[in-house]
Amino acid sequence: MTTRQLGKIAKRIGFWALIILIMLYAVFPFYYAVVTSLKPSSDLFRVELWPSSWNLDNYVHIFSQTSFLRAIFNSIVVAFSVVFIALLFGLTASYALGRVRFRGRSTVLLVILGVSMFPQVAVLSGLFEVIRSLNLYNNPAGLILSYTIFTLPFTVWVLTTFMKQLPMELEEAAIMDGATPWVTLTKVFLPLMWPAMATTGLLAFIAAWNEFLFALTFTLTDTQRTVPVAIALLSGGSAYELPWGPIMAASVVVTVPLVVLVIIFQRRIVSGLTAGAVKG
Repeated sequence: MTTRQLGKIAKRIGFWALIILIMLYAVFPFYYAVVTSLKPSSDLFRVELWPSSWNLDNYVHIFSQTSFLRAIFNSIVVAFSVVFIALLFGLTASYALGRVRFRGRSTVLLVILGVSMFPQVAVLSGLFEVIRSLNLYNNPAGLILSYTIFTLPFTVWVLTTFMKQLPMELEEAAIMDGATPWVTLTKVFLPLMWPAMATTGLLAFIAAWNEFLFALTFTLTDTQRTVPVAIALLSGGSAYELPWGPIMAASVVVTVPLVVLVIIFQRRIVSGLTAGAVKG
């Protein structure tokens, strides 16, 4: 075996070793959360990769709490509302920015991208005053408004990039047939934009589903809180007890839907993110 062949084998082994290391780094925390959620309280602090006994008491505990079920419902309502609004405004804005030529179009895109670069904590106090002045404090509508502000710029940017790559002949043919801009957008372009919409919609859903800072600041009662805040406020049998078992069980419950969605839309996510990267 030559030195060149040995070098190729060593590179391949190193590559797969790196892949395995990355997978362990990414998957092991979730695996350990699942294992911990299935342990009885007496075994929570016993370090073991495979529990000696399985127990569903932690899941029974969280699902027996009305506040947690209500938090799941609130998160579903807020996340789907954000996705719908972001895609609706993002789609129409991308048509205007991607197909209509007007002065300052590039500046508008840069401003939109710049808005998404602000950290949440930088606008927290100002946004709190806006939420309170609009009478949306402790209301899911306040969360929907605040989440949409941060998800819409990314949605507009991705959809605009995708919209620019669509053939001009399609729009010209629709105009020759007498189609209005709305008909052109919904009947001609919309069927071609599902990869990009799946990508942006899923990322907007994940951002709204996992958001904690705004949900903690803009909500006050258990009936209006979302899942991340509900998990953080889970209490044990006393003020000095941290219920790791129920916390892990709740984390698994709210993480599994995201994993399933990513697996289902995996190909569309990749194609949507790479749309417009190569021009042929």
